[in-house]
Amino acid sequence: MGSGLFSPLLAQKVTDLTNEQVQQFIQQAKSSGLSEAQIEQLALSKGFTQADITKMRQRVTELNTVPKPEPVREQTTSRIQSEESPVPQPPVNQPLSDPTAPVIFGASLFTNANLTFEPNLRIPTPKNYQLGPDDELIVDIYGNAQQTYRTKINPEGSIRLENLSPIYVNGLTVEQAEQRIVARLRQLYTGLNTAAGGVHAQVSLGNIRSIKVTLIGQVVKPGTYTLSSLGTVFNALYAAGGPDPGRGSFRDIRVYRANRQIRTLDIYDFLLGADQKDNIRLQDQDIVFVNHYDTRVELSGEVKQPGLYEVKKGELLKTVLAFAGGYTDRAYTASLTLRRNTAKELEIGTIPASALDAFVPQKGDQYAVGSITGRFSNRVIISGAVFRPGTYALQNSPTLRQLITAAEGLREDAFLNRGTIRRLRQNLDPELISFDPGKLLRGEVTDIPLQREDSVTVLAYSDLREKRTIALQGAVNRPGLFTYADSMSVANLIVLAGGFTEGATASRIEIARRLRYDTTGLPSNQNIRIFQFNLDENLRLSEADARFSLQPFDEVFVRTSPRYEPQKMVTITGEVTYPGRYAIRDKSERISELISRAGGLQASAFLKATRFVRKGELISIDIHEILQKPTDSGNLLLLAGDSIIIPRKVELVRIRGEVLNPSTMDFNSAKSFRSYIDESGGFTSKAQRRKSYAIYANGKIQRTKQLLFVRSYPSPEPGMEVIIPAKPKREESRLSPAERVAVMTGVTSLAAVVLTIIRLF
Repeated sequence: MGSGLFSPLLAQKVTDLTNEQVQQFIQQAKSSGLSEAQIEQLALSKGFTQADITKMRQRVTELNTVPKPEPVREQTTSRIQSEESPVPQPPVNQPLSDPTAPVIFGASLFTNANLTFEPNLRIPTPKNYQLGPDDELIVDIYGNAQQTYRTKINPEGSIRLENLSPIYVNGLTVEQAEQRIVARLRQLYTGLNTAAGGVHAQVSLGNIRSIKVTLIGQVVKPGTYTLSSLGTVFNALYAAGGPDPGRGSFRDIRVYRANRQIRTLDIYDFLLGADQKDNIRLQDQDIVFVNHYDTRVELSGEVKQPGLYEVKKGELLKTVLAFAGGYTDRAYTASLTLRRNTAKELEIGTIPASALDAFVPQKGDQYAVGSITGRFSNRVIISGAVFRPGTYALQNSPTLRQLITAAEGLREDAFLNRGTIRRLRQNLDPELISFDPGKLLRGEVTDIPLQREDSVTVLAYSDLREKRTIALQGAVNRPGLFTYADSMSVANLIVLAGGFTEGATASRIEIARRLRYDTTGLPSNQNIRIFQFNLDENLRLSEADARFSLQPFDEVFVRTSPRYEPQKMVTITGEVTYPGRYAIRDKSERISELISRAGGLQASAFLKATRFVRKGELISIDIHEILQKPTDSGNLLLLAGDSIIIPRKVELVRIRGEVLNPSTMDFNSAKSFRSYIDESGGFTSKAQRRKSYAIYANGKIQRTKQLLFVRSYPSPEPGMEVIIPAKPKREESRLSPAERVAVMTGVTSLAAVVLTIIRLF
């Protein structure tokens, strides 16, 4: 069987196998009845390396991940071989599919793909292992003679070696079998396993046999399973899917051998204490029976592992709490809430903590562990003008004076005339209790006892008044609001603001003050007082002014020198002697003066194309007229950002718009306006001739004029642009048939009326 199983693999590498060959190997392995570990051991004996086995396992895993029409649970230690061919049944516990349903403690042990309970076949044969049919024995002869025998135990329980008679080893341990085999081999090897013989023999176990175990009762997939002879009860349960979560018991699993119960397994012993004393090794034809559960109770709320727990007869509620890991840190441990099923309805009960040691759970009980409330049983709070505000224990500070002392006392800015205690009445309505902190600390009044959740507030002077500030505006480096301080002077305030700016006038500082009480000498309609000061650049006041102190909410203004202003720049470019940026000399400087400062015009300057730009807008000017007559209104005053461009003479004319061939051509003083249009192919049919106009190089626009039937076109100039606009599109008014009938009816009626009037006259 083994050579047939590996025959497709012997001639080539594992990496060279096709998917079909690997699938064929998987099917043969399943039909062989061997576990995965047995197949690996057989592969090693056939000459395959551990690396080959690892690669083959990866190929098998990759193929198993492909979706199949009918997925079958992977079994690494066994496969189903039932004479009755039982059909695997899915778990019937529907609440487990509900994410809100309680988790059955222990059910995940048999659904976890990371747990296989695969027996370890790479360990020495256990001393109590009993040999049986299909076990393979390896007999090694070494010393003066060398021989190796590999033989299987036949169904009668014996083995054959050389020409010796059958040796019966069924039911023996490996050590007992070795003694019997050596005794028989002495017929062939004299002095075998003696000191003087020189020949020795050793018997070991090769491939182990498979056994059939039947799982019945409340298991997920009952049936007969083929397992390794080293398999245990957990191996069998895992192969069958474990106890049915909806019906099966996790604490009453019985093992029958030869019609006699030999062991009862409690899975909780393994889950809670890692105890496997009852996880015995199975033998051929053993029966594992999973009984119905008897009592299950539910634990929810503040326990470490909420869920459904199975309870044996005689176990108490405190034991069930131990199953769940006990209470969480926020659990309310004074009592538990019980919901119990009666013969007709539900009932609610409360179990005090003192009754847990004797309380016996019943079927279907549900226990809820609540959480502690967010209330404090001994908290008092102090805030405000104390050195250490915060929360304190009532038993350590039972009175108001003791609480203030625990908070390190009052600060120097504490308001000593009144403090408040916020207290909750019996119905939780708040009330305020006032006290005098000064008299309390001096012992002039009786100390006040505190209660749970009292909140004491001691105000500071700053809490009882508007935040005091002074505003500084004007020619200082950092104007804004400043926090008021007693005895603050104007010089102090200016220092806080970073000093004067470059254009500040220190001799003219003004203060505006609110009126509160003193209104002496003020008119009835005046609501503020104005003060003025002279301050030198070194921030020194006169002796009288130095005694003046600012008051809260004063507004201080530092003026800028009337003749101080930053430079305002204009730009002149093009055909002047010294183009570039220039600062405006005074507020009366005009265009002609700027050209003069720039060294005058060059001979190549084209004055008619001069452009004047202010704030991004082109302004039409006649620079020739300005230079001839500086008093002309076109000689504008200069403003910051103005730009003057005086270009060279442009000898081109451009024609755009509704002409047959829009183009650019050279300027010829002999040509007329119409001549340029004719050279561009003349007007198109869409041209609006009487609206033709010219844009000159300096930005001025001149349109075509018409008197009766005579048109006067603009005068041609170098650099101009001729624009021929198009006629506006006419929107045709189309009447509907009904509208046409209505119009014709109206016309007919009007004609009839006219004829009637004519006849009358």
